[in-house]
Amino acid sequence: MPITSNIDKLHQIQYSWYSWRNNASTTTMVLLSFAVACFTGLMAQVSIAIPWSPVLITFQTFAVLLAGVFLGGKYGGFSMILYTLLGIIGMPWFTNMNHGLSFIFAASGGYIIGFIFAATFIGYMFDHYVNARKPVQTVILMLIANFVFIYIPGLIGLYNAMLAKTGTPLSLTQLLLMGVVPFIVGDLIKIALASGITTSILPKEE
Repeated sequence: MPITSNIDKLHQIQYSWYSWRNNASTTTMVLLSFAVACFTGLMAQVSIAIPWSPVLITFQTFAVLLAGVFLGGKYGGFSMILYTLLGIIGMPWFTNMNHGLSFIFAASGGYIIGFIFAATFIGYMFDHYVNARKPVQTVILMLIANFVFIYIPGLIGLYNAMLAKTGTPLSLTQLLLMGVVPFIVGDLIKIALASGITTSILPKEE
């Protein structure tokens, strides 16, 4: 009985939070979106340099994945748009306190564009498909969001930035070594953490 009671209480908390979010005012959701954008900027400062790549390892993707979980598709994507636009106009919250439009055209800029797609995708899937909130499906969706929606724009941006800088196009092997390989282990850890949080807070039934 105590175990059943605790599970029921957890379900009540999940439904209460989810219902509150879905019925929150536009003003509330915009403020929450800004808060998530700030959290993303904070996570961007947790970085590790890689000798052979201009792209740094950061904790941003953890914030991006959770943006869709906490805010849904519409406002999850909006929070990343806020993060991008405010960074462009002067908020120093890109990696290493950078800002400005030039950063978007630098080596890491494509990944930031990918954040918008990833957060929107995650939020949309969890909002519209109940089965997507189950543990295995959650991990699969997180993997898709990270390695497809973030990495494809990221690699395109990295390729173009290096071409503009050196005048020499990167080979596929060079591109993967610079823009994918160093981040795989860290991304899998972040996906595991985000997936665990997701399955804890989202209701598994309507």
